[in-house]
Amino acid sequence: MEMLTIGAFANACRLSPKALRLYDELELLRPARVDPETGYRYYAVAQLEQARLVAWLRRIGMPLARIRRVCALDDASAAQEIRAYWARVEAETAGRRELVAFLVNHLSYTPRKDTTMLELRYSALSDTGLVRPANQDTAHAGARVLAVADGFGTNGAPASTAAVEALKSLDGEPLPGGSVLNLLEDAVRGAARAVQDATPGKDDGTTLTAMVWTGSQLGLVHIGDSRAYLLRDGELFRITHDHTMVQSMVDEGRLTPEEAVAHPQRALLLKALTGGADSVVPDLRLCDALPGDRYLLCSDGLSTVVADEELRRLLGSAPAPDAAVRSLVEAAIDAGGPDNVSCVVADVVEADGGRRLG
Repeated sequence: MEMLTIGAFANACRLSPKALRLYDELELLRPARVDPETGYRYYAVAQLEQARLVAWLRRIGMPLARIRRVCALDDASAAQEIRAYWARVEAETAGRRELVAFLVNHLSYTPRKDTTMLELRYSALSDTGLVRPANQDTAHAGARVLAVADGFGTNGAPASTAAVEALKSLDGEPLPGGSVLNLLEDAVRGAARAVQDATPGKDDGTTLTAMVWTGSQLGLVHIGDSRAYLLRDGELFRITHDHTMVQSMVDEGRLTPEEAVAHPQRALLLKALTGGADSVVPDLRLCDALPGDRYLLCSDGLSTVVADEELRRLLGSAPAPDAAVRSLVEAAIDAGGPDNVSCVVADVVEADGGRRLG
């Protein structure tokens, strides 16, 4: 067996002697032979492949405990484990990117110079659809909170209900003082705890897309693949990013948006509120409100069967939020209604001394 000194082995595999000694102590990469008198370590040439794998995995930031698991697997299983790890890293990175954007927006915000008082007019509607045996969606529209949650698993309905109920408490009370960011983070923590209490297993959970009205802005919380859109001056903008495996593949250039629509794993979530989930970092952002803005929150039962251009047309032609949600749900049903469908539509209007619904 051809042997290399620890120095030569370190040069060949791009790991430092100090790292090799640590990996020996952790039983991650043991030397082939240790001199009984000097304690000097020698490594077999055949160990180079594993050492290089360890070095590469450390370069992508994988923890040592997980590297140990990867090294114990066959090649196909190791590849699957690495793919799963990186998907999680990308999801967490995307969450941090959204948080950075939120903080920049929040700290750069300049209050409106005019004194026009704004308010919301809103409506919500949820339908089982034509295929599902039960409705696991929950939709809510209130004075301060707009929310859509799409439950999944055996206890999907209780999960979506619990998440939205945790936010509805903000409807009837004045918003607490302090940063809107703190308010949104507290709301998500409350929703996560409520979902864990309502669902016994890690396979049950819900998405959550919600907006909290401050009187001049809407704070957005987003987890999963329900969506939020803004119709402004006749143009439709999607203001959320799907937390799905397929969306991550589109972001990486491995799929086109057209291929993603028909991909068999298009509903596979990278991020959701579940009964067994660790803390989930949501996407957060602030949306400046202008008179005439119309917001849509919806479950994927709408967005997967009704194209964005049709959403724009329906939102633009409906005279009021109640008419808009009815036309949107009808469009999903006309498209086959393969899933539960839920919509919330809210208009930003100049206050006229009272709050009107619809």
